Amino acid sequence: MVTRAGAASAEATDLVLRALADPNRRAILRLVKDDELPAGQIALNFSMTQQAVSQHVTVLKQAGLLSVRRDGTRRLYSFRAEALDPVRDLLAEFWPDALARLKRAVESSYRPTETR
Repeated sequence: MVTRAGAASAEATDLVLRALADPNRRAILRLVKDDELPAGQIALNFSMTQQAVSQHVTVLKQAGLLSVRRDGTRRLYSFRAEALDPVRDLLAEFWPDALARLKRAVESSYRPTETR
């Protein structure tokens, strides 16, 4: 049974994964990872129109991956690392199993050598 909180978490995870699926959006996140940038400066890094960049920024904001702060007439965008938490949680569900399989594979192929 899926609870409301579980459904909301799954929806948030899906939004983040869909946003991250596009290479242009990942490039935008890399640009704002360490510094706030205005939309115009973000757009300068791409060959697409400013309107196309704006659409990508909107998707990233809706997924919670970008925050926006007003500075006069400018809007400054920055990366919200905590938005990746649902994805980390999803991967954590599968990671222990993957590590256990790797451990079994390594141990089954390991042949101790004799010491002299």
